[in-house]
Amino acid sequence: MSRITNGALAIDLPTPRVPAVRNRLKDTPVIGRKRVLLAAPRGYCAGVDRAVIAVEKALEHYGSPVYVRKQIVHNVHVVATLEQQGAIFVDEVDEVPEGSHIVFSAHGVSPAVVKGADDRGLLSIDATCPLVTKVHREAIRFAKQDQHIILIGHAGHEEVEGTMGHAPERTTLVQNPGEVDTLVVDDPDNLVWLSQTTLSVDETMETVNRLRQRFPNIQNPPSDDICYATQNRQVAIKKVAKDADLVIVVGSANSSNSVRLVEVALEYGAKAAYRVDYSSEIQQEWLDGVETVGVTSGASVPEVLVDEVLAELSDAGYADVGEVKTAEEDLMFSLPKELRKDSTGGVDSRALGGRTR
Repeated sequence: MSRITNGALAIDLPTPRVPAVRNRLKDTPVIGRKRVLLAAPRGYCAGVDRAVIAVEKALEHYGSPVYVRKQIVHNVHVVATLEQQGAIFVDEVDEVPEGSHIVFSAHGVSPAVVKGADDRGLLSIDATCPLVTKVHREAIRFAKQDQHIILIGHAGHEEVEGTMGHAPERTTLVQNPGEVDTLVVDDPDNLVWLSQTTLSVDETMETVNRLRQRFPNIQNPPSDDICYATQNRQVAIKKVAKDADLVIVVGSANSSNSVRLVEVALEYGAKAAYRVDYSSEIQQEWLDGVETVGVTSGASVPEVLVDEVLAELSDAGYADVGEVKTAEEDLMFSLPKELRKDSTGGVDSRALGGRTR
């Protein structure tokens, strides 16, 4: 078992279980027709896909061990699977032997972390999601313009720590709309807001609206910071939730976007909603009297875990699966430059990213 901390949260990583034990759930009668509404988009986003492939490619290129600072993405199954392939997850760079290869997670790091790795002679591979990197660049630019940044996000989240680390003296964290009322700033006419990419769209805009009420001259970022994948998954579950007696979100407890999906489902009409890492966590009593089950997954969840949930639900009589699609996602991000060649020295087929269709 490994123990990786993320902010104040520590997670024990179980051994991956695929396929799961079947036939746990009973097919009990309900008044109407049993069915599943499967949200789309769901699962891996382009940034997660890039980060996971980066670790796999690093292991192929350099052999085991390859070290990874924090969880590469916030999913216990993905981390445990990569561990089995030879990745070693650490909390900080000072735990890594000098001269080793280290991958920075998709959530990004502060300049202090990069310097710490350089000071130890580590060979760094930056798997930061390009959308997070965009927020970092915005923070740097606004700080150089002597503007004060109001960062909307969750304390202790790696992405927030990384972003604040780029402009620590000019950034104030606001976690929810209520904190705006007690916010103290030196110059209310010289503010700009940025946000963590994995937040609830609705809650973020509530915070922004509260900021605008208190500080009418606060500036917006040049583009929306909330990740397209986070928004798409929330839009899809909103459509599913209004018709669902129960929503099951596949995702880990430290995955901000997965936790938000549960909250959004409840807010938009689901009678009940639960988050699970594995299908084996589904409880029989959740299905009592349930005709329609909504299913989705966070942006760091491999599809195999969703397939397990669907198989488990099928055993319980929910074999009728209809997909509810609200958007098409075809974005891909290029791999870190160190990993763009294959084992023969040629350009890897995923090296330059692009669109799948």
